[in-house]
Amino acid sequence: HVRLVESGGGSVQAGGSLRLSCAASGDDSTGFCAGWFRQAPGQEREAVASISGSGIHVRYVDSVKGRFTISRDIDKSTIYLQMNNLKSGDTAMYYCAAHTMCQVPPSLSPFDYRDWGQGTQVTVSS
Repeated sequence: HVRLVESGGGSVQAGGSLRLSCAASGDDSTGFCAGWFRQAPGQEREAVASISGSGIHVRYVDSVKGRFTISRDIDKSTIYLQMNNLKSGDTAMYYCAAHTMCQVPPSLSPFDYRDWGQGTQVTVSS
């Protein structure tokens, strides 16, 4: 299993930026596919972005393309989500997840991810 701890959330005004981090540890903490997901109150959890174990392959949902960037530092076992030009619709709890049966392109389905962090809140005010 992979233990994941998110950080970097906060409150920003629309148009602002935040960088989320997800620190991984545990026996399977290398080579896994990682995903960022978000869930707003009363809504289902939705995908944001995913990245392969090598960091070469990435995927984004259409709503964040051109604004968000997923990356990973393999040496630090950390996955990042750089979020620019934030909108009020980006307000949600953001979760990092690990998928040890990694595939290319990396999955955007939450059902493929086994290990989850506790989440970090992002609030964007207009």
